[in-house]
Amino acid sequence: MSAGTVKSRASLPGCESAVSGARSDKSAVTVVIADTSPINYLVMIGEAGILERLYGRVLITKEVMAELVDAGAPAAVRAWAMGFPKWVEIRKGPTPDVSLGELDAGEASAIALAETEGDVLLLIDEAAGRREANRRGIRNTGTLGVLRSAAVAGLVDLAVALERLRGTNFRASRTLVEGLLAEDLERRQG
Repeated sequence: MSAGTVKSRASLPGCESAVSGARSDKSAVTVVIADTSPINYLVMIGEAGILERLYGRVLITKEVMAELVDAGAPAAVRAWAMGFPKWVEIRKGPTPDVSLGELDAGEASAIALAETEGDVLLLIDEAAGRREANRRGIRNTGTLGVLRSAAVAGLVDLAVALERLRGTNFRASRTLVEGLLAEDLERRQG
């Protein structure tokens, strides 16, 4: 087990990939690609900077950028995207194949770009997008997995971050959130 990897007694659905995927050793993952949702929620709770601290650099597609600056996006997210930090790189990905047609443009483009990379971690929240990434063998995690990895690395107070996340329209099962908090408490006490 590598440094920055946590082994929990209970498997937490939606966070499994974070256990082996998101490591505080920035060189351990060659490329991190983000869909809109994880960036959106991390900006909304004031924790977008943990992406740089965990991964060093994050790639997004033009389609993801378009979703971040869309008039329907929260004002804070639009403002962040208009002056996005230098650790975010916009990449033009390949045209997504037709089998990704059920996903939105950001998800489809992020998955298509991830398929062009070798050692990749895809940040994606939507269940259909995660299922498709898993089907294609793309390592992935979501907002909760990123927050979990940041907590393991000592970069964020998980309970505070999850409470802020509850103040958004982010949806996660109570069981999953309680499991994350119990695991975090056990790790800090252990």
